[in-house]
Amino acid sequence: MKALDSDYTGCPIHIYDESGNHLCNTMVTYYNKKILRIEVEDPPDLEAGDECKLLILTAPKPCEYRGRIIRIGKRKPIVIYRGQELEKREESRFRVKMPASIEDFICNGNPYPLMLPLRVELINISKRGARFRAPFNTLSDGDRFLLRMRIGDKEKVLLTEIKNHLDNENGISEYGCRFIVGND
Repeated sequence: MKALDSDYTGCPIHIYDESGNHLCNTMVTYYNKKILRIEVEDPPDLEAGDECKLLILTAPKPCEYRGRIIRIGKRKPIVIYRGQELEKREESRFRVKMPASIEDFICNGNPYPLMLPLRVELINISKRGARFRAPFNTLSDGDRFLLRMRIGDKEKVLLTEIKNHLDNENGISEYGCRFIVGND
């Protein structure tokens, strides 16, 4: 599991219960890749033995795992299950409701900054992409851009491409995008 060899310390993380209910957005404060244990800044209100789903926002794309809360003194670290790096599905989609922005479009591999950032609201995120709301008819399928998200004092920037969109009657569109990795 190559992804588990990365150092997740300092990465933003979303934690969900087993039913997919969002528990918290926080930061990984410690990661031990030998025993697959993480600790987070503001642990969710779970008990030792509770199962959870983890979405760690890493570059070039997020990583998704399952974990179990354990107790060590007053700390509540999370053990990542071996063999549980999820590569299915379509990957699980995690509901989020958080602001993000588009500040740079990408054309022929070069960034073109916008005069004013386009504020968007993330609806869900998976290992391969995200869905967000933006003003009606702002983007087109195939547009590439840098999507910026902030969790606490950390910022994550992911290169993305619009794959589909759905226009709503209230002047808002929903856009599905994929995270671009390498030289896609």
